[in-house]
Amino acid sequence: MKNISPLNDHQLDKIHEKRREQIKNAALKIFARRGLIGTKMSMIAKEANISQGLSYRYYQSKDELFIELVKDAMEETAQAFASFENMAGSPSEKMKELTKKMLDTRNRHSFMLIQQVQISDEVPDKAKEIVQQYQIPPLMKHLISTFENGQKSGEFCKGDPTKLLMFYFSVISGLMLLPNEAEDQDIDIDILMKLLRNG
Repeated sequence: MKNISPLNDHQLDKIHEKRREQIKNAALKIFARRGLIGTKMSMIAKEANISQGLSYRYYQSKDELFIELVKDAMEETAQAFASFENMAGSPSEKMKELTKKMLDTRNRHSFMLIQQVQISDEVPDKAKEIVQQYQIPPLMKHLISTFENGQKSGEFCKGDPTKLLMFYFSVISGLMLLPNEAEDQDIDIDILMKLLRNG
């Protein structure tokens, strides 16, 4: 009979990391749909296709898991805007690419999570602290600058850049909060971009 060699530390770490990601992906989906209060660890375990007992080996509570997901969401948001600043292309191409990223399914779930932190009194204080730490005032400044460049080149419509961008992102926010059955439907980015384009 063949001896099976035990897994080394590196292999074990990879297995544990994969399992953590599996739980986090499931939790993000459930939290986005049901909120923190409406979510139970048993629901997350079921979505992740693991036992509830196993989920507690990785996270002691749904609050701990929620806080980690909020931190991940804010880090991803900061990275997305950092990449926007360094992105090549015309103003309209940059805005289109940013819109695509924002409406990606996982990003939509992350956005909904951040929205919950901002409007709910039921989330852990630690989650609120994380969101506050990641406030990025330069982001809007850079978006406005890009939009103004697009106005100068004739790509974007005339008007107050701040108000136009706030309107645009309000529309995107509404699309992110569409009911569950609409999550898998493709959103036509070109139609959205017509809200900003000149003519």
